[in-house]
Amino acid sequence: MSAYLGFTLYAPLGSFGALAVGERRESWDRPAKSAVLGLMGAALGLDRADQEAQAALAAGYGYAVRTDEPGKPLADYHTAQVPPRRRGFPTRRDELASGKLETILSRRDYRTEALHTAVLWARAGAPMTLEAISMALREPSFVLYLGRKSCPLGLPLAPRLVEADTIFAAFDAYDDAMSAPERALREELGLMPRSHAQIAADLDAVVGGRGHEIQRQRRRDEFLDRRRWRFGLRDELILSPVRASSP
Repeated sequence: MSAYLGFTLYAPLGSFGALAVGERRESWDRPAKSAVLGLMGAALGLDRADQEAQAALAAGYGYAVRTDEPGKPLADYHTAQVPPRRRGFPTRRDELASGKLETILSRRDYRTEALHTAVLWARAGAPMTLEAISMALREPSFVLYLGRKSCPLGLPLAPRLVEADTIFAAFDAYDDAMSAPERALREELGLMPRSHAQIAADLDAVVGGRGHEIQRQRRRDEFLDRRRWRFGLRDELILSPVRASSP
């Protein structure tokens, strides 16, 4: 049996960053590992500029996320005034004073009413225990949000420590340990977990023999340099229930 820490990720409006090219900021259908580690760092009170502490978080914990409800896509458009050429304007004040401004349009993608369940496990050399992280998620040092500051959490994270043999059993144990008040609230809101939903997990997840198809996917959410917002490629397992074949 291994120790796992599970918690809920839900917001009426969330953004799960993808590659940002040009004026569009897209969103995946599930939270990136780097985003969840950032949420953990905020709960623990870590400074983004603390490269050593951020790197220790990235290396110290395995991550899996279950998509209980992917939510619906929502696009938000922004306009901004910029000079035709960036050179010669060292500050924003200089840009505005130039009187030579053009309007550009940018797009930010969100997911509405998306619900996910995340699970962590400690690796060798983890900087702190799962118990310490659980306490920080209950009483965070900084305000937590799901992707952007315009995306406050819509439900408590409800962190719970469980023991299980496999990653699937860890998710099941987290669901089974839900308190009666939490269950009543989530049933009223229609936000119950789905035990057979798709799971994306780090390669060192203990899968076991649950009859799931395994696919490998590559995602650019591996921490490299938090100060420069640099992220590398990370391989993860996509675990989905096997559908019975038609007779």
